[in-house]
Amino acid sequence: MGTALTWLKKAWHWLTSMRTALMLLFLLALAAIPGALLPQRTVSSSLVDDYLKANPTTGPIYDRLQLFDVFQSTWFLAIVTLLMISLVGCIIPRSIDHWRAYNAKPTRAPKYLGRMPHYVEGTVEGAPEDVERQVRSQLKRWHIAAYQPEEDRAGVFSISAERGYTRELMNLIFHVGIVAMILTFVAGRMVSYEGQVIVVTNSEAESAVPVQQSRVFCNTSPANFDVFRAGPLFDGTGLTPFCFESQNFRATYLNNGQASGFSSDITYTGDLSVPQEQWEPTTLAVNHPLRVGGDRIYLQGHGFAPQVTLTWPNGETRTQMVQFRPTDVFTFLSSGVMRFDPPAGMYPDLEERRKHQIAVVGNFAPTARWAGPNGDQLQSAFPSMDDPAVSVDVYVGDAGLDTGRPQNIFVLDQSLVADGRLEKVSRVQLTPGEETTVDTGDGEVRVRFDGAAEYANYQISRDPTQVLALISTAVMLAALAGSLAIKRRRIWVRIRPCPRSSGTEGAPTTHVEIAGLARTDRAGWGREFHEISGAILGTEHPDEDVSEGEFNPYDL
Repeated sequence: MGTALTWLKKAWHWLTSMRTALMLLFLLALAAIPGALLPQRTVSSSLVDDYLKANPTTGPIYDRLQLFDVFQSTWFLAIVTLLMISLVGCIIPRSIDHWRAYNAKPTRAPKYLGRMPHYVEGTVEGAPEDVERQVRSQLKRWHIAAYQPEEDRAGVFSISAERGYTRELMNLIFHVGIVAMILTFVAGRMVSYEGQVIVVTNSEAESAVPVQQSRVFCNTSPANFDVFRAGPLFDGTGLTPFCFESQNFRATYLNNGQASGFSSDITYTGDLSVPQEQWEPTTLAVNHPLRVGGDRIYLQGHGFAPQVTLTWPNGETRTQMVQFRPTDVFTFLSSGVMRFDPPAGMYPDLEERRKHQIAVVGNFAPTARWAGPNGDQLQSAFPSMDDPAVSVDVYVGDAGLDTGRPQNIFVLDQSLVADGRLEKVSRVQLTPGEETTVDTGDGEVRVRFDGAAEYANYQISRDPTQVLALISTAVMLAALAGSLAIKRRRIWVRIRPCPRSSGTEGAPTTHVEIAGLARTDRAGWGREFHEISGAILGTEHPDEDVSEGEFNPYDL
């Protein structure tokens, strides 16, 4: 039992040491590197899936090591927990020690002051009492203690002064700031929410198709989001009510295709009872969010939404405008799928109608470039919509509609093709306004590519602890700067009356010894020491290079 307690005490002392805290801080910084280099599921699960497909060997290993969920991984949380315990274990005893040191008397002067890094001596006119008053006047902002000859190591009346206690206080506040920042981060993850929504909107491109569908998003339910994440303490009922309508999306590019700017005009309201005509206009840009009631609306990304119209033999039409996912982030070559249900009157039987659903799968290029041996391989030459085109495969059969099973809006369920329920009937390449006829086995269906619009990806997030995180971070950085600038230093003054020769008259004189010691770095301490000693000995020379109002950390 005694051995176990001994080991527990040793482990506790090791965990709460400053060296261990610094080591854990370093480990925390290293642990965050994979979160910056690898895609994270909390940001985009599709990017993680793409990485796993592209790296079949290393990807599963990274996944088992939780490198795609770094900030929620067991080992990352363990480091944070140990760091919290270490910091708290450092702060509490050091705070007690600092309080005791602050209230304790400055230590007695060493016996030989001449061995100190800074030392001067001299004789001044006046009695020892007058010199003592002068010393106390110069050290009035210091912690002072007077020692009588019987208490002094050299048997002479001395004054000890110490300053710079704020350094240790700043150090403690710095560690408290780290703890507060971690606690604020944890609290924010518990109560915050973040969601993303894709809104197909109008484009300023000449070949763009006007958007007929709704461009309004309302922050009234998590179901309105395409992707929604919230902390475990958020039940989905505390959303900030507001609505906005996306008016357009604009993108500017350099000649090499690199994006130089994104923006989107929107109208919004925080009062759902206000008519839409009275909503306030504003413009969103990258890193320039709109704040509504504590929520932040970011313009996060964009893409293209082709529009395809199908015409059945009976003359009925179906039109869809669906967002495609960029497969090339530089040229915005995009892929996606559209699923069409035939008109109800053509196939009254549900099972028969399900066998005649149509899926249009393929690629979209905003600026088409045809390559390949036959010139039928679609590529994109530029990210702006200058010359759009599509290359799609048309499937007939059970496209997965009306089954109640969720489907990826960007990818066709290949199990339907493998089972024979969905059959490819044609591959077509179309430019805006072109159409082709596809034989579905039960008549010919015309497929027309109308053009495309752009969509904008908006992110809505709320973190009620954001202000607290900012305050704790600012306090932590200010305390760190203070702990580095402020120096702990001491001054000792010995006052010894000079003996008079018998029969001499005149003012009394006093011999004064002054020594100084900076407990940390002596850089800059010499100037302050010489100013104080010069004022006591009457030999001060004002430093003309120092401005009168200049900040001096030694004033603290």
